[in-house]
Amino acid sequence: MTLTTDSLAIFCKKKGFVYPSSSIYGGMAGFWDFGPLGVELMNNIKQSWWKHFVHSQEGVVGIEGSIISHPSVWKASGHVDNFNDPLLMCSKCKHKVRADHFIEDKLKQSTENLSSDDINALVQKHKLVCPQCKGVFEELRRFNMMFETLVGGSANAYLRPETAQAMFTNFKLITETTRQKLPFGIAQIGKCFRNEISPRDFLFRSREFTIAEFEFFLHPEEQKCSRLSDRQKNVKLRLLSAEVQEQGKHDLCETTIGKMIAEKKMSGWHGYWLAEQLLWYKSLGLTKLKVREHVKTELSHYSSATFDIDYEFPFGSKEISGNAHRGQYDLSQHMNVSGEKLDYFDEESKTRIVPQVIEPTFGMERAFLAVLVEGFHNDKERGKGEDYTVLKIHPQLAPFKVAVLPLLSNKEEIVGKARAVYDLLRTEFRSFFDTSGAIGRRYARMDEVGTPFCVTIDFESLQDDAVTVRDRDTTKQERVKIGVLKEHLSKKLSS
Repeated sequence: MTLTTDSLAIFCKKKGFVYPSSSIYGGMAGFWDFGPLGVELMNNIKQSWWKHFVHSQEGVVGIEGSIISHPSVWKASGHVDNFNDPLLMCSKCKHKVRADHFIEDKLKQSTENLSSDDINALVQKHKLVCPQCKGVFEELRRFNMMFETLVGGSANAYLRPETAQAMFTNFKLITETTRQKLPFGIAQIGKCFRNEISPRDFLFRSREFTIAEFEFFLHPEEQKCSRLSDRQKNVKLRLLSAEVQEQGKHDLCETTIGKMIAEKKMSGWHGYWLAEQLLWYKSLGLTKLKVREHVKTELSHYSSATFDIDYEFPFGSKEISGNAHRGQYDLSQHMNVSGEKLDYFDEESKTRIVPQVIEPTFGMERAFLAVLVEGFHNDKERGKGEDYTVLKIHPQLAPFKVAVLPLLSNKEEIVGKARAVYDLLRTEFRSFFDTSGAIGRRYARMDEVGTPFCVTIDFESLQDDAVTVRDRDTTKQERVKIGVLKEHLSKKLSS
């Protein structure tokens, strides 16, 4: 089976990873429900992220901000005035499309940095029409993507389009209650909402999604990174540089984080966190990555340097993560609008300063998709010429770590022994018990959803108190005593 966006969505629905939301009512574009396997995989990805970027890093603390904030938060951040997408609406049937995506699909041309007049001219020049009824489009308009809601029946508010702002508005409280000293970070993982005009590519661009990100606060004059070691400097990457893009090319070059810092493409701290992002994705088993440097004309108003990490999906190379140097913009904005002091007293210089900020951001549904794409293998040799899916995802991410399978489901003594093994393992590992079908079919079902190990109980188990452990990726089998089975699997899963 060739993996496409549609086939991946079908696979996820069929196996219990992701369902269309409200499917019994026809679904709702841009919203998805995570099924029993999907929620386990997503939780494992989140836990891996939290361990890597919070628990394993010095001076990073976590919060969980509210989904709805005071509307002034979004005025100060610039979202009320600037968070919009270009919208084309059919004058006949009123069908709406996102102009930049529509033009990119039809003309294979980017609209980056084009004005509304430029986009209207492109539509007219190429006689682009509504994909639904072939009607002509009205003049382009700007559409704010924040979801509006009412609080208490009357007060206007917004569902948050990003998690970052709670980390800025709580900056003073966090420094006071945790006594953090610069440099330090504030992290969170949470739901965000963007009223996308044209959700597409399955989970990749939806209206409700999860962001993991942190704001790392530095002294405004600090450039050197005290934590930068060979581990980060030697991280290799494929780079699409700003210079190459400005020449209209898309050639990638092989480089390292250390070289990029030496070439002054980024500061030491910026490089440190980009390296840590790439190292985390590597720990998930992702290999199809590249880094794209933003050209000056596309930098956000707050950013002095931004890098995207892209992954090669079946529908193209797309951003799954970003890393922006936000400077002092956000804290300064909230100080100006709120009137509250969000500066920091620097003990060394005995002065109050406004920290600069580096912001690594991760789309968690996009990481989820990338893990599935990377792990998806069609092993026709194992399937004896037929399609046979093996989901070779990292064992620590797998929804089920082990499946317990009695060889014969009609033999009470074997099933009883298998049940005892299952009870032993499920206190330690997320486990699955299956008695339905031939053993080969049960192996195939576990391969398909990424279960790293299957434990089979047979007649010999009744005599030697041992089981057969089968490896998902190699299909190799080994005999293991039940008394050391937990330790054996723990070692395998952590290797």
